Amino acid sequence: MNKTELIDKLADATSLSKADAGRAVDALFDVDKGIIAGALRTGAKVQITGFGTFETRKRGARMGRNPRTGERIQIPASVSPAFRPGKGLKDGVKM
Repeated sequence: MNKTELIDKLADATSLSKADAGRAVDALFDVDKGIIAGALRTGAKVQITGFGTFETRKRGARMGRNPRTGERIQIPASVSPAFRPGKGLKDGVKM
């Protein structure tokens, strides 16, 4: 499902127009101005009970190898977003 399909499903499931549904999806998921990304940038985590948790994870600096040349390289420390599904979501997608 892509963003457009998500907006269509949200509009169908609620009484929102497609324009309002699009603004709601953007308010949550937009990379620059979205609520979730904004919270992650500040170091907070977003926990939606039954669905899951959005959080950041820190990776320490480490040594790696350039796959093309085999040369050892230093990979700097980084922070990346992560999602941990909740029990309700896990149980809901079991087939």
